[in-house]
Amino acid sequence: MSDIAFIRKIEALSMNAQPALKTVKKGGWILRFANGYTKRANSIHPLYPFYGELEKNIEACEQMYRRQNLPVVYKLTAAACPSDLDSSLDAKGYDYIGETSVQVLSLAKIGEKPEAYVESCHRLDRKWFDHYCRWNHVCEADQQTLKQMFNNIAAETCYMLITDKDGIPCACGLGVIEDRYIGLFDIVTKKKERKQGYGTQLIQRLLHWGKENGAAFAYLQVVRENKPALALYTKLGFEEMYAYWYRVKS
Repeated sequence: MSDIAFIRKIEALSMNAQPALKTVKKGGWILRFANGYTKRANSIHPLYPFYGELEKNIEACEQMYRRQNLPVVYKLTAAACPSDLDSSLDAKGYDYIGETSVQVLSLAKIGEKPEAYVESCHRLDRKWFDHYCRWNHVCEADQQTLKQMFNNIAAETCYMLITDKDGIPCACGLGVIEDRYIGLFDIVTKKKERKQGYGTQLIQRLLHWGKENGAAFAYLQVVRENKPALALYTKLGFEEMYAYWYRVKS
């Protein structure tokens, strides 16, 4: 598989794993809308061969996002079409932000399943959702949108909580399996429980769940500024395969 084909594959899997509320296809680009909750779910993904006039397409996309009262955001990778789109957006004053590393791990490389106190559910669970929103500071106005996004996931899911020995939740995360890949999302540890190994236990247990349910590889996305997370994923054997970044209309 070529680098471009691989990028398109992982990007498509991640869009399915974190579905927007509304999706529009335009000129080979995928436009996603989710009431403004996260840039990833409210951005233009120029993944596939482009057709039409670039200037007209950019203007049409800008108008569409303005009608939704949303900022105009492009999510770009080395697979972006056309290949000079990033430089074109730069010339138009779009800011470069949010560089993110996309990393992959072969599940053949994971060790034995670690001992841990685990609670998991294959559908969105209120307990998991409440802890995730509290730990990740999701405001009440965004919670209904996020709940809809989770409920729109069509692939196999595992919402996992790691607790201490007394059953008190300490970390949570989501695994989504499609086409032999498990994507790891929404990994967060309770602030006062960080650096105690709960995040590592969570990721390792999700990886084992993925392997037990037919996945051969795992992928995740981590902002380059998040040095502790980058160090953890490197320790677990993840390797960067490509990066994405955003261009945002000033």
